[in-house]
Amino acid sequence: MASKGLSLLFWVFFVHLAGIYLYTRGFLLTRLALSDINRCEGDQCTLTPTHKRAVVLIIDALRYDFLSPHPPEPASPYHHNVIVLPQELTSARPTHSFLYEMFSDPPTTTLQRLKGITTGSLPTFIDMGSNFGGSSINEDSFIGQLQLAGKKIAFMGDDTWTTVFPDTFAPNMTFPYDSFNVEDLHTVDEGVIEHLFPLLKDKTGSWDFIIGHFLGVDHVGHRVGPDHPTMQVKQKQMDDVLRRVVDLLDDDTLLVLLGDHGMDRKGDHGGDGDYETSAALWIYSKGPQLLHPKAAIPSHLLTTRVFPGATVKNRHIQQIDLAPTLSLLLGLPIPFNNLGTVVPELFWHDKAGRDYTRALRLNAQQIKGYLDTYRASASGGELDSAWDELERIFNINASVKDQDAQWRAMTTYTRQALSACRALWAQFNVSLMALGLVLLVTGTVATTLLYFNINALQEKWEDWNAEVRRWYVTSGISGALLGFVAYALLSRYVKGLGLFEALLFGSALASSLVVIASARSSISSISIRSLRSIPLPLILHALVFASNSFTVWEDHVVTYLLISSIAPTVLVGFTAPTSRLRYRILGFSALFTACVRLMAASTVCREEQQPFCHVTFFASSSLPSPPLPVLALSVPVALALPWVLKGFLRISKSDKGAAALVLPWILPGTLLLGSAFWIIEHLDSSEALGSEWTGTLRFLRTLCGRLAMGGAAFMGYALWWLVPLCLKITTQAKPNPTAQGKTKREVTVLGFANAYGAPYLIFWALFLGLLYPAIQMTGQIVLALAAIAVLAHLEVIDSVRDVRGLEAVFASGNPSAILEPDGLRTPNLPLRFSEITPLALLAMHAFFSTGHQAAIPSIQWKTAFVLTPTLTYPISPLLVVLNTLGPHFLIALATPLLALWNVAPLPQPAADVSVRANAVRASLGVMLYHATLLLSSAVCAAWLRRHLMVWKIFAPRFMLSALTVVAVDLAVLFGVGVGVGRVSERVSKLFAAMNPQ
Repeated sequence: MASKGLSLLFWVFFVHLAGIYLYTRGFLLTRLALSDINRCEGDQCTLTPTHKRAVVLIIDALRYDFLSPHPPEPASPYHHNVIVLPQELTSARPTHSFLYEMFSDPPTTTLQRLKGITTGSLPTFIDMGSNFGGSSINEDSFIGQLQLAGKKIAFMGDDTWTTVFPDTFAPNMTFPYDSFNVEDLHTVDEGVIEHLFPLLKDKTGSWDFIIGHFLGVDHVGHRVGPDHPTMQVKQKQMDDVLRRVVDLLDDDTLLVLLGDHGMDRKGDHGGDGDYETSAALWIYSKGPQLLHPKAAIPSHLLTTRVFPGATVKNRHIQQIDLAPTLSLLLGLPIPFNNLGTVVPELFWHDKAGRDYTRALRLNAQQIKGYLDTYRASASGGELDSAWDELERIFNINASVKDQDAQWRAMTTYTRQALSACRALWAQFNVSLMALGLVLLVTGTVATTLLYFNINALQEKWEDWNAEVRRWYVTSGISGALLGFVAYALLSRYVKGLGLFEALLFGSALASSLVVIASARSSISSISIRSLRSIPLPLILHALVFASNSFTVWEDHVVTYLLISSIAPTVLVGFTAPTSRLRYRILGFSALFTACVRLMAASTVCREEQQPFCHVTFFASSSLPSPPLPVLALSVPVALALPWVLKGFLRISKSDKGAAALVLPWILPGTLLLGSAFWIIEHLDSSEALGSEWTGTLRFLRTLCGRLAMGGAAFMGYALWWLVPLCLKITTQAKPNPTAQGKTKREVTVLGFANAYGAPYLIFWALFLGLLYPAIQMTGQIVLALAAIAVLAHLEVIDSVRDVRGLEAVFASGNPSAILEPDGLRTPNLPLRFSEITPLALLAMHAFFSTGHQAAIPSIQWKTAFVLTPTLTYPISPLLVVLNTLGPHFLIALATPLLALWNVAPLPQPAADVSVRANAVRASLGVMLYHATLLLSSAVCAAWLRRHLMVWKIFAPRFMLSALTVVAVDLAVLFGVGVGVGRVSERVSKLFAAMNPQ
């Protein structure tokens, strides 16, 4: 049974998970959040309010250039100069209306930005993951200060607010709407409009503070990008809403309009690109003026910058500056954890700026109090390097009498404090990182020895596997006990070491060391020749992560390494002893190379690759719809791919049995429905048939998605489980030459030569059908090319083994053995690591070519709605995971084919034992490749953890490596446990009685 090797793979998976968990716990810690609240009596820590009430409107993903009077050139007719009221009022009433560009700290996801806006604090990198589940705020915020002051807060819009502030808003004035249904462009906005204007018209004083959070602009960006007529329509609606709001405002109400973050050129966000971190802010006072007409504000207080592509400087502030500014304008204390700085213009009420001086002093004192408290905490040592300089700058204020010098000293202090804390926003626990690296190193060494040991033991590997299983289970339990002892003795000295971490580390380390010791016999079998088979591409690929430039351009590096990895087989093709083998090796190698190059034509670009990269996965960098050639090819590719797969099986006459049912019927239907989903989605999002067809199109596309994935998952796999083999067995009576007048029965088995490989290919093709609808249209064509590349590689390896078989026969001194049945199939031709490498690289290549990068903005959120028209847990997040990691899973799932392809099922049980051993060995090989990349990315991220680009480049690449290892491990467990297990069982049962005598 395949389960004999499955436990070994499970153990490797366990060690990988343990190493990833411990390293991640040390590398991606959340910052210390202080729960203190800024309380004071009277006006000791605040100012007299300029307004009694406020209306805060958030237009999600409102990038600064959407409001700017000087947008980038050339201006877009779809999102520039559409929302024009802010610039009109700023021009007409410059002492009442103020327009700013805000820098929103990454990660640019709504939950983290709401935390920053309301608390004035900084997010952490790993906090982004909670954007799906939400997380209440335990820190002081201006929302909390409003509640403490007894103010009545009304809310309507994005339901993230009610997750962050669950018991804050007035029950009869709270109207939350689902925030993640990006397919719905209007429901949230219309709900905000429905509840906002009755409150604005209500003159009874039922509210003190209104929050309205619109989502339509963000959803349009995700769905069709900013350069689309739908964006123009949505922004025009927002401009009309603002005009109505301004008309209804009274003189005592302050209006604040802002974006929580921006969006990149194709409408997504999450990372730290210029377009994603740029958010707009407009503040308007209909009544009292905020800026004195004759104010002469020093230029060093007014920071500016030029928006990318624009030519005129604009006023630029930090988004967290809104927290202290809005608090003091409303007469509230500044939130305790705030690191923002008050905006000068909004407090320059007289010519001398006395209110600003008071506001800035309160601001600096609040930050000083926060830093003093933070330094007194358990994490306070992190401020040591910056503390003396911060104290020096703060004390300058007391020693100077010149007003301008005081302003300069206090703003320098607040900004220096922000810079120091920004550098600490991810606190590294080096101890946990070291424990994780130890497990990744020992796990990689153990996997390497297992890979060699299975080959060295050959037919005895199953007995050794049973023995070593007892060893690593026993040692794992013993190691956990030792971990408990170490926890009791060392936990007070090792920061962050909990009981679970100690047990996990002890168990994984002890079992790894025992496996290394038990596999030491394989070390003697490692020769110079076997070491030569370890390909250079793995070493070069692992070294890529030491350079930010190579990591940024990894998609191009992988293409080069992938094509280079087949060079050894091409050289064999030139020297093959027969013309047929030469043509097969060189021909299929050329087909493999052509598929790889065509896949490379599909690209998405990281921000760091601009302007040297051109987007081809989408119609353009700002229009996330499929290119026209892809639309034209979608249906033909879906129809042609099953025919191509059947053509490969026809070579060995193994297109019978399950293949005759799945390839002509089930797989084409699944692929066609998968293509139909994205064609209909394109018609829906582009409104090609008009908005009146929206409901019908969404119903049809959801139906297509469900039928496609359901057909592959249920009907396809159920049929395969019942009838997995691809054989046609016929019997025929023929005259018996040894007995006159009698006949003998002759049995013909079509598909005999590929009895193992063909059923597994059908198993693999069904997962391809399951994945197909979750991949966008250009990615579907890429997957088709990847499938052909996999089969071409299998045929190349099969022919190379024939060459090696011929060489072995000729070297044996008995050339006549070649005439014997299966004379080329010598049992001692081991699987080589160089044969596994192209598939490992092909998985990475497919990941990049299906529209992904090691960067958060490349996540394709649209795929969350393949099976449901609205956001549905857990289906929607799982579909995004399937879209992101599906290419890795698919190609890793094909790895056992290297052991199964064109392997005859006789003699039994030797053939079955050999097949299962090679399947486990191939699986270990691909796990080893990706684990080596994980180890390299982890080491480089740890070494470069203080590098300027750590959170932009190295941390996301480590996270991708970790997720990739998990996906690859699960794929080979599924492949060996289910696919190889079922095929092996049925083939061995059928052919057990047919051994040659």
